[in-house]
Amino acid sequence: MNLKHILRACLLGMAAFGVAVPMLAPVVAQAAAQEDFLPVDEAFHFEALPDGPDRVKLYWEIAQGYYLYRNRVSVTTEQPGVQLGALVMPEGESHTDEYFGTQQVYHQELIAIQPVARAAGAMKITLTVKYQGCADAGLCYPPQKRQIDVELPATGGASASTSAPGSNASPGSGQGSGGGFVSEQDRLAGLVRSGNLGLLLGTFFLAGLLLAFTPCVLPMVPILSGIISGAGASTSALRGFLLSLAYVLGMAFTNTMAGVVAALAGKQVQALFQQPWIIAVFAGLFVVMALAMFGAFTLQMPAAIQTRLSDVSNKQSAGTYFGVAVMGALSALIVTACVAPPLVAALAVISQSGDVFRGGSALFAMSIGMGAPLLLVGASAGNLLPKAGAWMDLVKKLFGVLMLGVAAWMLARIIPEKWALLLWAIPVFIGAWILLTGLRGKSAGALAMKFAGGLAALYGVVLIAGTVLGGADPLAPIPQLSSRQAALPFKRIKTLADLQLEVDTAHASGRAVMLDFYADWCVSCKEMEKYSFTDAAVKQSLANVVLLQADVTANDSDDAALLKHFGIFGPPTIAFYGPDGVERGKYRVVGFMKAPEFAAVAARATAAGG
Repeated sequence: MNLKHILRACLLGMAAFGVAVPMLAPVVAQAAAQEDFLPVDEAFHFEALPDGPDRVKLYWEIAQGYYLYRNRVSVTTEQPGVQLGALVMPEGESHTDEYFGTQQVYHQELIAIQPVARAAGAMKITLTVKYQGCADAGLCYPPQKRQIDVELPATGGASASTSAPGSNASPGSGQGSGGGFVSEQDRLAGLVRSGNLGLLLGTFFLAGLLLAFTPCVLPMVPILSGIISGAGASTSALRGFLLSLAYVLGMAFTNTMAGVVAALAGKQVQALFQQPWIIAVFAGLFVVMALAMFGAFTLQMPAAIQTRLSDVSNKQSAGTYFGVAVMGALSALIVTACVAPPLVAALAVISQSGDVFRGGSALFAMSIGMGAPLLLVGASAGNLLPKAGAWMDLVKKLFGVLMLGVAAWMLARIIPEKWALLLWAIPVFIGAWILLTGLRGKSAGALAMKFAGGLAALYGVVLIAGTVLGGADPLAPIPQLSSRQAALPFKRIKTLADLQLEVDTAHASGRAVMLDFYADWCVSCKEMEKYSFTDAAVKQSLANVVLLQADVTANDSDDAALLKHFGIFGPPTIAFYGPDGVERGKYRVVGFMKAPEFAAVAARATAAGG
């Protein structure tokens, strides 16, 4: 048994019997230096923050290769008039100790909640926090004792924790005041931080597979199909699959790298790539691709590059593997613009813990899951896409129409709402003309095409009529005929001071608050407005709730301050405050949520005892 194991046994044994070990501390430090161990404050970075008027959040960031003992963490106070409740900690990981048997320990991080009972009003309290941890390599540190001062706000303060966004306890723990609800992004964040790597990758792959069928990702299907159809009539199933694989890998690489870089830099990459001029540029690229599909011109690479990259029946840049990968990368930046819980969880862990490998792996697995249906599209190209004749030209033109639809979908987020239907009418009328003139004769197929073209032309007329009548929804263009109810009557706020004032005012009248983060370029925000905020059950659950909305479209300094205060990466994110003026962090909603589920969450989050 070497020196460090002997010291470890002594320290643990003496600590277990409450014996002070100050004289051994220099010896331990010397042994640690010899083994290149971190100083204790670097191995276990500790901080304490107020978590509302009656709770303190204790946070340890634990370095890789180190762990804290659960039963060595304690909090006391000798301050008159202050009483502490039972310390709330998540379940630890089982760890077999050489000397003391099975123990519960924490790796990566520990977030504990200390309830506090004290007099009303703002108050500074003094706590004594004790803890002890070890290194996996065999060294244990002496028990640590920290005396900290925490400023607790008066009841009604709009405090929101910034050390661990969106949770009232450790993510995934299901603990904290008010029950066991933990938001989806918090559960996933806990998995990214410390879960089994195989389970992590499998979970995020399945999450990506589900995202593949959302409105944000579905536009990738016509993009990829257009690329494959543009590769020519001789496209085999193998080549279609390889083109799809290049596209998906380009998308996955971009998602992973953009997420890692953005999280490490603390920036809002989503907002960066949703600037109106950037959206307009990429929409223009899809228009150019559509014109090429219509035969207006041919996109052609230099002959030398074509010889190197392709055999070449295909003369379009999108037909080379490199070109397809670039298209996948561009699509990842623009088309998949939704902020969903899996993405938020991975980004939060990277930015807070610096664990780039686990967070980046989760993002890559999610991207591959999103791309799995696209691989099926590519693999079927040899069998499902027409091979020759008029059908091939017709299909190619229809894919051009779909690309115009993607451009319209992108531009609809940045143009005035009153012109949205007119924009959608352009690809609809072009599609109608292609269907009406694509096939001649009186065959069943030709008649079916003409009938579909007639319906498309009629729909285009309805879209124009909807523009005149004030409509904005392409699925319900005539607002006077729509049964959809009006959206929630939000009051806009801009700054943290605005938020504080509104929460204080609501608390004074005993009302809860809902804060919705919104942006014009956020597709899921508009889905929430259209499908969830118009639902009768949702409105009923929010009948006595103050409804606030922060429009972060401009992403200016005030918007950035709000996002940073809540520790979120972008909209849609919805935060709730109870009637006591304290944020119910465990009920945060990130991404689109269907009306029935959202109504249940809103009712629980805004209840007096929530």
